[in-house]
Amino acid sequence: MSFVPTRRTVLRGAAVAAALPMVGNLSAGSASAASGGHGTPPVLGTNVLVFDPSMGDAAIQAQVDAVFKVQESNQFGSERYALAFKPGTYHVDINVGFYTHVLGLGESPDDVVIHGHVTSDAQWFEGNGTQNFWRAAENLCIVPPDGLNRWAVSQAAPMRRTHVKGDLTLWPSPPGNRWSSGGFLADSLVDGQVESGSQQQWLSRNDTFGSWTGANWNMVFVGTQGAPAQSFPTPPITTVDRTPVVREKPFLTVDAHGSYQVFVPALRRNSTGTTWSAGKAAGHSIPLSRFHVARPGDSAETLNRALSRGQHLLFTPGIYPLSAPLEVSRPGTVVLGLGLATLRAVKGNALVEVDDVDDVTIAGVLLETASAGSRVLLSVGDGRSRRNHAARPTLLFDVFVRVGGFVPGGTEVGIRIDSNDVIVDHVWIWRADHGLDGSVGWSVNPAGVGFLVNGDRVTVYGLFVEHFQKHEVLWKGNQGRTYFFQNEHPYDVPTQAAWGHQGTRGYAAYKVADSVTEHRAWGLGSYCFFNLQADIYTDRAYEVPDTPGVVLTDLMTVCLNGPGGGGITHCVNNSGDPVQNGFGTFFLKGYSNGVATA
Repeated sequence: MSFVPTRRTVLRGAAVAAALPMVGNLSAGSASAASGGHGTPPVLGTNVLVFDPSMGDAAIQAQVDAVFKVQESNQFGSERYALAFKPGTYHVDINVGFYTHVLGLGESPDDVVIHGHVTSDAQWFEGNGTQNFWRAAENLCIVPPDGLNRWAVSQAAPMRRTHVKGDLTLWPSPPGNRWSSGGFLADSLVDGQVESGSQQQWLSRNDTFGSWTGANWNMVFVGTQGAPAQSFPTPPITTVDRTPVVREKPFLTVDAHGSYQVFVPALRRNSTGTTWSAGKAAGHSIPLSRFHVARPGDSAETLNRALSRGQHLLFTPGIYPLSAPLEVSRPGTVVLGLGLATLRAVKGNALVEVDDVDDVTIAGVLLETASAGSRVLLSVGDGRSRRNHAARPTLLFDVFVRVGGFVPGGTEVGIRIDSNDVIVDHVWIWRADHGLDGSVGWSVNPAGVGFLVNGDRVTVYGLFVEHFQKHEVLWKGNQGRTYFFQNEHPYDVPTQAAWGHQGTRGYAAYKVADSVTEHRAWGLGSYCFFNLQADIYTDRAYEVPDTPGVVLTDLMTVCLNGPGGGGITHCVNNSGDPVQNGFGTFFLKGYSNGVATA
């Protein structure tokens, strides 16, 4: 199928609808901000709307619609919302716009039943879903009255821990071109069929499906029951039977007394399917009283004092300008964001620094630069270490990095992993290719490496990295594993002389260092769209040492730019046909020890 990358069309901003004041009033009214019960003051802020069945479906629907009116096309706005549903049954349709997080507050997805749709569509963009970013849904049971739920998304739009009692489709409704470009589904049960439609790439991890239909460029299934059989490249489906090691993202719950907890699921090894469909998930709860509940306006000093007291952090929806990094040094710390909570570096600083300790969780946050000169935005560990964290690994869930787009800024590295045994479960690390005026340009939002791994035994599920100016991924640690990689080279390379190193044109998007002796990766896709008609080339998409222990399985390249734009000369090292000067794709079943398998 042919795709034109209009996802990267420059937008001129999003006008905030006049409904915003109404939403603010509602959050303090009948759908109140979450309280600890028994008349205690609200603790989750004005942009967490907590719904109870007793409020009535019509009243709830009106408030959900008001949020969507603000957020439908609000791609680079400042508003953030979480729509939280207490256990019970609701008859509502929930349209999910930008920076909107829909979550159930039960112990199981089946505790919150939505008789209606939880929908991400793209009519705001004329049926083109390739800019449906920055939204989330989790811990819900969805019973669509017509039997079909629609989740037409691209990057940074996870659906987790859901039960769809019907079919699920992953592309937009007509009219329009109906494109969509990437997504992530985990710990979810779909009773019926999942239809990928126009989805360019997708990762399903630890799901259970009645069936699956469709494939375009790069469909990857890990530990998923009911997944299609391995068939890459015809069609391009990669199936890994079991998930080697993972735990699921922590989530907020409320009990019958109105008390809130954060449930932290247990680590699983060699797993398939969901954590919850056969009974209560294993794990432990942390009372909300042990969290500092952060609100916009909290400074780095305030947040770090809370961490030093041994508290966890729960970020309520909003934007947090920080002039210093969060310093996470205590094993077992949970840092959890609601509503795409956004941490913004304003003084060339890092945003999160995790020490080389056990069992830290960073989840559900958007990390953004608003200044130049940051060395790194998120780091785990500080330099090489011999410590083994396999029994209690640190995990990153739904961590999204943005360099430019809303405001100009730059960083040398997006995320750096120095500790061993870290698990990464869905990240989108994005140097913006479009955004508000003055926020995007080759020298306006400079960014070097997107994802740098120095630690050993690091495992990544769902690695989306785009438009960085050097290697998108640079892997120096041993025994690393990647399950699904999606990449686009920078669009805005002004000249070939501006992009290259040591006699090589461009940079490999996925680079495994020559010192590495063991590395495995499955389901890799790298694309180019050089949009300045400057005849730009990169010599290869993937670059790895020729050794038996480094194995790439199911990899492909795509060229999307038209004649005169340039392309990718080789797929991996010096193997693979070019894709260039017009739409083209190239597939390899594998590469190891200098041998490519077509």
